[in-house]
Amino acid sequence: MNCPYCGAEDARVVDSRPSDGGLAIRRRRECPVCGRRFTTYERPQLEPLMVTKRSGSQEAFNPDKLLRGLLLACEKRPVPTEELKRFAYRFEDQLDSPEISTEEIGRRAMAFLRELDEVAYIRFASVYREFDSVERFIEEIRRLGSEGKVASGEETNPEGG
Repeated sequence: MNCPYCGAEDARVVDSRPSDGGLAIRRRRECPVCGRRFTTYERPQLEPLMVTKRSGSQEAFNPDKLLRGLLLACEKRPVPTEELKRFAYRFEDQLDSPEISTEEIGRRAMAFLRELDEVAYIRFASVYREFDSVERFIEEIRRLGSEGKVASGEETNPEGG
């Protein structure tokens, strides 16, 4: 295992224990060169979930990639990191198919964030849906606000008044 900080090889394991209810092994490692510590997780992968990208190419699903996107959207927001990790690392468990599109991953992530934190949802949606103007942000925020008012029983005025 290479150190993510300095790239040195052969970081040693200082602690190892079950994680995620026994579905993974958490290993605490220490770099012999820089002395920094980091954590790795080992999970069995029976049949990899394949992600179909917009270009049509496929790659194996990487929960760390999904987690990075969620963490960026939730930066400086009062969102528990553990909840984001749980969503990302258990994402595959919720699927019946061995394939999924990037669009479906994005839709599921947005639905998750929408329930968790509306600001994080808007941030994620702006990247996922490629907002190209301030008007798109405003449109999405208005839509989010009007749906929230309808759900809470408040009346909405489509003219904004």
